[in-house]
Amino acid sequence: MILVTGGTGFVGSAVSSALYKKGVAVSATTRKSSDQIPAGVIPVPVNNLSDMAVDQASDTWNDLHNALKMTEVIIHTAARVHVMNESVSDPLSEFRKVNVDATLSLARQAAAAGVKRFIFISSIKVNGEMTEKGKPFTPDDVHVPNDPYGLSKYEAEQSLLKLAQETDMDVVIIRPPLVYGPGVKANFESMMKWINKGLPLPLGAVNNKRSLVALENLVSFILHCADIENTPQAANQVFLISDNEDVSTTQLLQKVARAFGKKARLLPVPVYLMKTAAKLIGKSAVADRLFGSLQVDSSKAQALLGWKPVVTMDEQLAKTVQAYQEQQHD
Repeated sequence: MILVTGGTGFVGSAVSSALYKKGVAVSATTRKSSDQIPAGVIPVPVNNLSDMAVDQASDTWNDLHNALKMTEVIIHTAARVHVMNESVSDPLSEFRKVNVDATLSLARQAAAAGVKRFIFISSIKVNGEMTEKGKPFTPDDVHVPNDPYGLSKYEAEQSLLKLAQETDMDVVIIRPPLVYGPGVKANFESMMKWINKGLPLPLGAVNNKRSLVALENLVSFILHCADIENTPQAANQVFLISDNEDVSTTQLLQKVARAFGKKARLLPVPVYLMKTAAKLIGKSAVADRLFGSLQVDSSKAQALLGWKPVVTMDEQLAKTVQAYQEQQHD
């Protein structure tokens, strides 16, 4: 049995569905029994994962503990994700409750129950926010993040690796960059809306390089690591994963437009002018993502585990746009 946490999330639901289609017995955590999860997947209602860090007498803990007894591999996708407009007074504390404390509580329970492998979906933010163009992040980079979300993921990684040294359960850490695919939300969905409406955008002269990872490629790699017998060398390793096709913001917008069967209306406004304007209105972080580079080196996944991307960026974008259009017509 494989247990997927965050079973109703963007990545978790895709992983659960892919496992079931491969004939693997799979369960997935949900916030309540009525939540929709992929067909054939056994639901494990847990209400709120952060409860596990403080209350081991709760129904949440008991239900999960029973599921762990039948579990060989955990794929931990559940997390408090990065928030652009944070509203809480102490963001780091809130991130730690779920991303560190609850993760470690789950991992300790898993090790005690005899789970063999804990796959932790971390974030490229552990490496940092930007790279110099042509100098990608690697799994061996030493960096302590300042961002509360990235720091919580870093702390969870360090604690999990320490736990792996103390128990028989091994750990696999995966740090994806931006994940896109059918059902993607947030900024990527907004970008698709802009392109679909044919809005002119001042992004026709951006010469950065950014790595992305298609949902299908990320799921493929996660499933690869979940196959313990064939990937013993993945134990206690950190992996960066991408499509192996880095693009500029301008190129990405052009690719999305082509997936819609359109031509992007991109105005070649100088980047330095847009950075200055963004700084004046307090949007420097947005400008960094639009104009800065963030590249990852995923060669370790290929060299050590023999994994290769299963879908190209253009293929995944076509499926993403198709799903978006179908949603608009519903």
